[in-house]
Amino acid sequence: MLMSELIIKKRDGGELTKEEIDFMIDGYTQGEIPDYQMSAMLMAIFFEGMTHRETTDLTLAMRDSGDVIDLSAVSGIKADKHSTGGVGDKTSLVLCPMVAAQGVKMAKMSGRGLGHTGGTIDKLESIPGFSCDMDMEKFLKNVDNVGFAIAGQTANLVPADKKLYALRDVTGTVNSRPLIVSSIMSKKLAAGADVIVLDVKTGSGSFMKSDEDAFALAGEMVEVGNAAGKRTIAVVTDMDQPLGSAVGNALEVKEAIAVLRGDFAGELLELCLELGANILIGAGKADSRDEAKTILQQSIEDGSALKKLAEFFEAQGGNPNVVHDVSLLPQAPVVVNALATNKGYVTGIAADGIGMTSLHLGGGRVTKESVIDLSVGLLMKKKVGDAVEEGDVLAEIHAASEEKAQEAIKMLQKCYTISREAPEAKPFIRGTLA
Repeated sequence: MLMSELIIKKRDGGELTKEEIDFMIDGYTQGEIPDYQMSAMLMAIFFEGMTHRETTDLTLAMRDSGDVIDLSAVSGIKADKHSTGGVGDKTSLVLCPMVAAQGVKMAKMSGRGLGHTGGTIDKLESIPGFSCDMDMEKFLKNVDNVGFAIAGQTANLVPADKKLYALRDVTGTVNSRPLIVSSIMSKKLAAGADVIVLDVKTGSGSFMKSDEDAFALAGEMVEVGNAAGKRTIAVVTDMDQPLGSAVGNALEVKEAIAVLRGDFAGELLELCLELGANILIGAGKADSRDEAKTILQQSIEDGSALKKLAEFFEAQGGNPNVVHDVSLLPQAPVVVNALATNKGYVTGIAADGIGMTSLHLGGGRVTKESVIDLSVGLLMKKKVGDAVEEGDVLAEIHAASEEKAQEAIKMLQKCYTISREAPEAKPFIRGTLA
């Protein structure tokens, strides 16, 4: 079998067999197929696409390129959740404790943030003493005993994706649906869960700018997951503005705690209830979405979800008292307000721009080696649809210096679109695919 022949076949619109895909992924992972040939194949896939069968075979070949986590030592149903990314997304910190309180285990492998999107591990490391570094034995023990654990990805989890994504990034082939699907789903399938729930973002702050594209991506990921024998559900949600009010590591942990204490509602809670409901249904813990949401809401009201979060912090070396005293989290020395310069209604908030404002403050990484400031960020006081008077507070800026804060104010004000007419209300949750 020759890679050059496979490139020609795909270039001319042919359909690759499972054996050809396995040969290609194994050879590239082992270093036997050079970057220049795989680059040509990626470009051929970018233009010619792949059938559903090809995408599934590509996903499974990538999954099997490295370790596949065995969760059989963990009792009960195991679930996992993935988000396609967004600004202010602290969903895992709310969702995992709610679901774990109902007896469904969650074993999550997460990454660090790069650029203006924050990573779950970075947020968690704002908790004094907390660590996501642990061996597999401790990881599985924590999942079983606490109900969930969050750790960094193992070095040999889907190595094919690490190599392919780096190549896609420099060859202009990132925005290809089969390549996106195989990248996401290979990692989820390698993580070993029984139930997979996907949060697929749509809008200006997401990778998929239109609802049509987001639903197409969600549908294909669900099909691949189910074909691989996993109960897979996707929820398509809005990312035309940041999720929740907080953007920044410690500030987002504080907001997640507020939700679990019952002090904060809005779209963050709405999303976690929707994702959690689908997990409980998939795990056989509820028969309907309404029943599942009632159960999850009860875990907030009776304090069981917050208790799970404290147990999780302690099991991974963190201070559990943070759930009762958020002043233990890092706090920025400078806090100033960004004010509205005109009146009207907020009709748009550039999510990417808000993320870049947080990055400017030091809340994200420019390179993998960058050291982030866990205390900085912003708290949004006005969201899309809100009425605004001139001089109203748009957001609260948390900064390391007065100079950084003043620069951030100018950046943030440019992120807001304020118009005379109120915007048409859109549902936050666009739909669910199962």
